[in-house]
Amino acid sequence: MREDNEHESAGRSADRRGFLIGGIALLACLGLVGYGILDTDERPKPRAVPTAEVLYEVTGTGTAEVSYLARSEAGTATVEKVTLPWTKSVQVPLGKAPIIAVVLDGKGGQASCTLAVGGKHVQRATAMGGFGRATCTGELPEGDG
Repeated sequence: MREDNEHESAGRSADRRGFLIGGIALLACLGLVGYGILDTDERPKPRAVPTAEVLYEVTGTGTAEVSYLARSEAGTATVEKVTLPWTKSVQVPLGKAPIIAVVLDGKGGQASCTLAVGGKHVQRATAMGGFGRATCTGELPEGDG
């Protein structure tokens, strides 16, 4: 009878170890599944780049092709065919040079571009004649990083 008790005791001990190991394995699996569900592929959002307000303005009459730099274009110029007069206020990343270029159409005429940064006049240039050109540019301070 004593032998039977030892076998029962050893069997219960093995059963407990089996349940314990099974429980730990189940918890580990649930943890990995939970991590997979909660872990997303989203990368941290990049820090916002500081900007300055820039006002571009072209006066004159007729039509012209206007190229300018703005934040949404990430450093590339936006080109628009516009009817004059034309004004556009944009945000330009600090450290980038705001620029506006005007090209008159073949009919010619006269147009002036102006550039203001933070409400302060920076530059003015005038285009005249058929396909006349004018460019205004300025400087912004370097970004804080």
